[in-house]
Amino acid sequence: MSKLPNTSTSIFTIMSKMATEYNAINLSQGFPNFPVDQRLTKIIASLAKKNVHQYLPMSGYPPLLQKIGSLVLKSYQRTVQPENEILITAGATQAIFTTIMAMVKTNNEVIILDPSYDCYEAPILLCNAIAVRVDLNDDYTPNWNRIEKAFSSKTKMIIINNPHNPTGKIWTNTDFESLEKLFEKYLDVILLSDEVYEFITFEQHHIAVHTRKKLRHRSVVASSFGKSFHITGWKVGYLVAPEYLMLEIKKVHQFLVFSVNSICQVAISEYLDLVSVNQLGAFYQEKRDYFRKLLENSRFKLLPCEGTYFQVASYASISDENDVDFCKRLVLEYGVAAIPISSFYANGKDIKCIRFCFAKDNKTLEEAAKRLCMV
Repeated sequence: MSKLPNTSTSIFTIMSKMATEYNAINLSQGFPNFPVDQRLTKIIASLAKKNVHQYLPMSGYPPLLQKIGSLVLKSYQRTVQPENEILITAGATQAIFTTIMAMVKTNNEVIILDPSYDCYEAPILLCNAIAVRVDLNDDYTPNWNRIEKAFSSKTKMIIINNPHNPTGKIWTNTDFESLEKLFEKYLDVILLSDEVYEFITFEQHHIAVHTRKKLRHRSVVASSFGKSFHITGWKVGYLVAPEYLMLEIKKVHQFLVFSVNSICQVAISEYLDLVSVNQLGAFYQEKRDYFRKLLENSRFKLLPCEGTYFQVASYASISDENDVDFCKRLVLEYGVAAIPISSFYANGKDIKCIRFCFAKDNKTLEEAAKRLCMV
């Protein structure tokens, strides 16, 4: 009998497969199609000839741990102990999976805010726990009345994603104050904060859990070098958590992965001496603005995009089709692949919105927009 009976092929796989079959422009999956920084590829080429191909310590390459500690301090003014409070993971998905497996027990409840990324629920179910799905408002802001009602004596964890995939929404200070009040009532709840797009923000920076003194002693923060440095295929991320939580996470990590890709860790460690993550926001804001300008004459209504490299668009004035059928028709008739937002909801909520990834070179964005303006 299946342990995940309701889990099927993800919409990301389906849409990317359709894009390949019909030679469509793939704006569905969230990965860049432009070259990696040549400084990073030169580092990798040099390291290939050096003795960096064996197991590294389970927690991660010590110089990389130190540099992440410096990055957290510089970015968020939080001091963490690299050897005890940071863990290198095989991507943020593994980081999230490992955290849930370590923290959540049978019949615990974990609150997920929908629309949500699809990697959250599976490990909860594999723990024989209960995923409590709570819809955000239609403008993708947290609905604190609904969230508070979802808390109970069985609640073990709440998962938040900020900046938010798929919507690009960023939490406000008021949102965090509401969460902090809830945590004062429910003292055993742990916060898992998915912040993989933390450096891809625009007019305003996101508020990191690292900066919330009332929360961070009960929080696990997941980050991603893959997202930050356009190297999603490397699958290297990291967790930051207080030592008492990290000890439990490492117990699972050592039997799930043990040690993450050595050459990639060393390369990223060296690259951090050359690059500034503070430049990422401006880089992607230029792409966001360019893509939005290209779609000005389309019939799509573009929703605000405050962070991430995704643009949500409403097609309500174009068609009454459900969003899955509309996305499939976009591929078949116009040669552009997107993601239906309903796939991020447990209940399949359909408000006629789809997601485009604008982490593409300008030529790709121009041709995609040309086709979308014909819809």
